[in-house]
Amino acid sequence: MSALPILYSFRRCPYAMRARLALAVSGQVVEHREVSLKSKPPEMIAASPKATVPVLILADETVIEESLDIMRWALGLHDPQGWLAPGSNMDMLIATNDGPFKHHLDRAKYPGRYNDAGAEDHYALAVDLLLPLEARLSATAFLFGSEPSFADYALFPFVRQFARIDDAAWAALALPGLQHWIEQISTSALFATIMEKHSLWQSPLAIAAQSPQ
Repeated sequence: MSALPILYSFRRCPYAMRARLALAVSGQVVEHREVSLKSKPPEMIAASPKATVPVLILADETVIEESLDIMRWALGLHDPQGWLAPGSNMDMLIATNDGPFKHHLDRAKYPGRYNDAGAEDHYALAVDLLLPLEARLSATAFLFGSEPSFADYALFPFVRQFARIDDAAWAALALPGLQHWIEQISTSALFATIMEKHSLWQSPLAIAAQSPQ
């Protein structure tokens, strides 16, 4: 095992993004293993049969498979910006994001994957779910006040993904608070850090399997 925790990640995955955000702000150094979602390394699958990123393997071989749990683990070690301060007040916003909003986001962004109502319907339903966030951000810079919280960074990658479905449509929406919020986080040094490109990790097991016997 590595002396550092091992993080299996994919740069553009919103779940992996939020895990990396918390790891970065907490100062937790990890061995970053960038993977291809089309050819997942057997080492990752052996550790986590769900076979989706992110996966964090600690030095004692404990496996943390869910992005929110990775965030909480990292911030439990060190939370220098007080992301966890709002506590359970954040739970409902996160549950709505990870449930209904993600449902409509996927169907608006990838209409060919689902036998469901049209992409336009799902886009509109997703916008409806953003209205409570807009109401908050019309009063404060971030979802729970003047400083960002766990909820801001847990939701941001998904709202950003939704905004990028159609830049013109997003810009035309009456969501100035959300639009400014996305801009603030997207242009932050923290986000730039976690979006640095990594070379694809070379799996020793996959290489050995491909080698001539």
